[in-house]
Amino acid sequence: MIQTRAIVISVEGSHALVESTQGGGCGNCNTENGCGSGKLSQLFGSKPRRFKVRNDGNAQVGALVEVNLSEGVLLQSALLMYILPLVLLLSGAMLGAHSSSSAADSDAYSALGGFAGLVLGLLMVKGLSLRHRMFSSAQAVIL
Repeated sequence: MIQTRAIVISVEGSHALVESTQGGGCGNCNTENGCGSGKLSQLFGSKPRRFKVRNDGNAQVGALVEVNLSEGVLLQSALLMYILPLVLLLSGAMLGAHSSSSAADSDAYSALGGFAGLVLGLLMVKGLSLRHRMFSSAQAVIL
């Protein structure tokens, strides 16, 4: 489980809008063994992040809560978001290059095929992410 602390900003039915109170990193920035990634995120002006989560704990506005997300969901989302468009971009470029009749047109066909594959990949990601949101196991939740 991936966990973070947050403050409830608003409640809308069975969901709540929360603002994360933790900065980047693991929280060990001030220790000798810490890597300092939290300090790096502060350097680049990390703004508080807001998320819409399931409110299973019936938290009220202003409450300090713990938000949980399954680790598998994060990995699946990352793979979906990055790998699928990349694979379709490369596949489209290869198909475009192989479908050209001459070597001079190969680059143009490859670029068009790659662009078409990328657009298709991004549309598929959008559709799959909307479908994935419907499953309760794929949502962050206040416990």
